Amino acid sequence: IVGVQIVASGGIDVLGHPAGTRALRTRVGYVTQAPSVYADLSVRENLVFFRRVLGAAPERVEAVIASVGLEQFADRIVNRLSGGQRARVSLATALLNEPDVLVLDEPTVGLDPVLRRSLWTIFHDLAAAGTSLLVSSHVMDEAGNCDRLLLMRDGVILASATPAELRADTGEQDLGEAFLRTIERAEAAV
Repeated sequence: IVGVQIVASGGIDVLGHPAGTRALRTRVGYVTQAPSVYADLSVRENLVFFRRVLGAAPERVEAVIASVGLEQFADRIVNRLSGGQRARVSLATALLNEPDVLVLDEPTVGLDPVLRRSLWTIFHDLAAAGTSLLVSSHVMDEAGNCDRLLLMRDGVILASATPAELRADTGEQDLGEAFLRTIERAEAAV
């Protein structure tokens, strides 16, 4: 979707264009699992740098700092921030161009529950404002925060459902157990 991996077979279109094409560079944001910012620059310096690289409007720097709740840390060097604050700096860089699609790879792994809730609030606000979010996660309790789930194993789509539909279909309230039940069914069908 982001265009950083070679597609072995098949193809994927994003917003009417082949994944990874130049036309999508400003329309698709990507947040990696590990923070992808410069540790020796401040929050603001990172955002000014990435704003220039992306060609985003200058006023976006302060807007994204506010949107991820880092106003009081804007002039702090990134390597002096907590892991959760660094994750928010990475998210802010991905939001500079106000992407139509935002891909999040394990966005809350290793973060404390308070910060996880804060990030999910930001994600829901982005979705409510019209951004499409794709969240990749192995943590099934995180999946309950999503509107729709696409369960994959070994490159095969096993289910596409809402959390409620998956629970109803498997008879499991715990999404981790529902995923395991879905795998068991798929293996039994082979």
